[in-house]
Amino acid sequence: MQTPPFQLARTHAHAHGDACCQPGEAVPRPVRRRARLAELDSHLHCSVIGTCLSTGELRKLVPKFTDLDRYHASDLEIHHAAVELAIAGGAGAKALHKALDERYSGAIRRFDSARDTQALLDLWNEALKSGDIPPAYWAVMSHPHASIEVRQYAFGELHMLSHLVGAANRADIRRLVALEAENQELGDKLERQQARVLELSAERDAAVRQAHELALQLAARKPERSTIELEDEIERLREKVEDGERRLALHTSRRESVEQRVLQEEEQSRALRNSLGETQALLKVVQAECAALERATLAAGDEPETRRRAVEWLEGKRIVYVGGRPNSNALLRSLTAAAGGELVVHDGGIEDRKGLLAAALPNADAVLFPVDCIDHDSMNMLKRVCERHGVPYSPLRTASVASFVEFVGRLGAGARDVSPASPPPSAFCLRHG
Repeated sequence: MQTPPFQLARTHAHAHGDACCQPGEAVPRPVRRRARLAELDSHLHCSVIGTCLSTGELRKLVPKFTDLDRYHASDLEIHHAAVELAIAGGAGAKALHKALDERYSGAIRRFDSARDTQALLDLWNEALKSGDIPPAYWAVMSHPHASIEVRQYAFGELHMLSHLVGAANRADIRRLVALEAENQELGDKLERQQARVLELSAERDAAVRQAHELALQLAARKPERSTIELEDEIERLREKVEDGERRLALHTSRRESVEQRVLQEEEQSRALRNSLGETQALLKVVQAECAALERATLAAGDEPETRRRAVEWLEGKRIVYVGGRPNSNALLRSLTAAAGGELVVHDGGIEDRKGLLAAALPNADAVLFPVDCIDHDSMNMLKRVCERHGVPYSPLRTASVASFVEFVGRLGAGARDVSPASPPPSAFCLRHG
């Protein structure tokens, strides 16, 4: 998910270069009409497009305004291009806005009944309880009465939901495999029951024909047995027919129950496949970090010149690291010192006073902070102080050594330059990993 917009009013350049994580230049002025997509703070574009438009819709729409190939471009490239169109405005942003309005016209009409922010929040909370989030999210973000606080609140709720979904992805993958196996087993069972139902139906038809033929034979012959015996035989045949009908009804009911369960399992399988795609995107980021850490570890056993190239960007640099974990921070400080740099660690206010953070920023070449090990208040204060002092800052995906080494490796390879005028964009998206 993109950087949480808990401070939307900004006038300075931000540290993110990726399109889906690029903040807006200023707070949009409140108007008494529905906000257009391009008018929303650019913090919100990533969450709106990622939540409210499917990948299939974006693959049809985005290539009309970009050079991407709809068949060969990855889902992440399509998503980033859509966010760039929304930030840039123009025909692409208008087409995205039109697609959102057409898809969620019912939700927009329902939310039009809200005449103040409290009524708008009540409708949003009802949508959260029912789980119908994408229509409600677009209706809230574009509503005429949606203030900055209302949009922040809706974004925060969506932000926390994405954390819950990410934590459940691994269990969902295992469950998907089990459900597919169970689905195959249920399909085989359904085929066997359908064959049994056809067999019982044939037996019932044969019994009915046999009873009918016997009745015709008895009617054609002279009475050789007493009426009581004939009535008893007819009763036995009638009971046999009724028993066959009961068994047929039982198997028919079981077959319908199995069919309904198969449909439910197929729906769950589709949902799990979608979550698998998001997990695979996160896996690519983790693999890149592991590869960078492995290169740095292997370089530790080589000549000094090789070790220097592994983290050469740190040489002569003064880095301020906010947040993280004590064990990892000690290792990061040693790694930076070995490369000829200096790493100043601040825990974000747990034991170190937050007032000391501003004193540590002068002469710093960059400020880094792991988004999974820093509170929102410290992160917002850090951004304001960095902008005030003109110091570039960048988020790291986690507080692990791998995230730090991967970031430094990209800078050392010349992928990005860290400077106050053009801070290094992070390849990590706070929504998609």
